[in-house]
Amino acid sequence: MEFKEILQKAREYDRKAMMEVIEMYRPLMVKYAVVNGRFDEDLYQEFVYTMLQCILKFPVEKYEDGNRMDAVLWK
Repeated sequence: MEFKEILQKAREYDRKAMMEVIEMYRPLMVKYAVVNGRFDEDLYQEFVYTMLQCILKFPVEKYEDGNRMDAVLWK
């Protein structure tokens, strides 16, 4: 399944699709949740929460390439 299709399902509150998108971005979120050499669980949870908000708000139909979501996430 293409990323755009997974993202569309996630926008329709498909729990499995939401988890799949989160898992795709997990390494990046973990990387940025390390502060002063220590993993900050609260910061990581904020990233996950923000990711879920972005999934629900991202206008999938507006973009041919769903990967444009990267720009929204790290803005």
